[in-house]
Amino acid sequence: MRAFSLDQPWWLLLLPLALLPWRRASETPVLHGALALLPPDRLGEAVALLLRLLASIAIAALVVALAGPRQPERVVQRVGRGAEIVLLLDRSGSMDQGFGGTRNGGGESARSGGLTGEGGRGRAKSRVAREVLSDFVAQRANDRFGLVAFSTMPLPVLGFTTHTAAVQAAIAAGGVGRGLGETDIGQAVLAALDYFEQRPFAGARIVMLVSDGGDHLEPAVRERITQRMRRDRVSLHWLYLRSAGSPGLEPPPGSDPEAANNVPEVFLHRFFGTLGPQYHAYEVGNPAALLRAVEDVGRLADLPNGFEERLPPRPLDSWFLGVALGAVLLLWGAQCVQRVRWA
Repeated sequence: MRAFSLDQPWWLLLLPLALLPWRRASETPVLHGALALLPPDRLGEAVALLLRLLASIAIAALVVALAGPRQPERVVQRVGRGAEIVLLLDRSGSMDQGFGGTRNGGGESARSGGLTGEGGRGRAKSRVAREVLSDFVAQRANDRFGLVAFSTMPLPVLGFTTHTAAVQAAIAAGGVGRGLGETDIGQAVLAALDYFEQRPFAGARIVMLVSDGGDHLEPAVRERITQRMRRDRVSLHWLYLRSAGSPGLEPPPGSDPEAANNVPEVFLHRFFGTLGPQYHAYEVGNPAALLRAVEDVGRLADLPNGFEERLPPRPLDSWFLGVALGAVLLLWGAQCVQRVRWA
């Protein structure tokens, strides 16, 4: 890797000017009655060479500064605590509806810290999910977040980053417009897993699926998800936002297993369950339960890990200007103490 690059390298054509101090010029005579009797001044000759060298350094440093040197973009290794988390946010039309567990008056919803609306009417699940995810990101400065929104097809919004402001802006952008009527969770999960493709393993890897619906996945899609999650060692955390009238992820005891399997949420939950310890489900019926689920995910992700950080280019012209200024100040000081005659 190059130490630095130049924005305007044609300024280097002026570098030969650094040879001007070595040009033999007429010297200022020193008046002394017996100058020929003095011994050779080795120290004076060394000082004269040093002054010429300082003048060349000043000119060369100034020319390089004009050429715009900068340190190129680079990748450095960091060690910290946290995880790589892909937020997989459902943007279907049903997310604009309220929670199934929201009710008027008291109860858990009323104690959820203001996450329900005025007058006892619950706010949209998508809005509450964005607020809680925003708080979650703000509290986890060491994590690297990516974001994928999905409805009929996945939409990668943000690659992995530790810049909280960028993640917050991506989460807020999920509230623009209204969602579509259908979802394809299988392709959305595969799009989230693409974030870990050929990426060095650096600690906990999590896909946080925030959705209020399920899906009947084709066998080929189920096989791809299973293989890639096990190969890349990714954990899936499903925050299921229960809608009004939804049977939930677990059918009631005594119900027909085949009939329950026709429910998209139950079918998807049972498939994810085949992943074993890599899968965690949270059935959320109100904003307070969603808040607790996000906190649980945060505790599971709080593990030490190493990661790579990409640093932007950094200008270096100030360093060369400092060298040129230092050399000029030394030359000025030498000029001030120079003696042209003896009394």
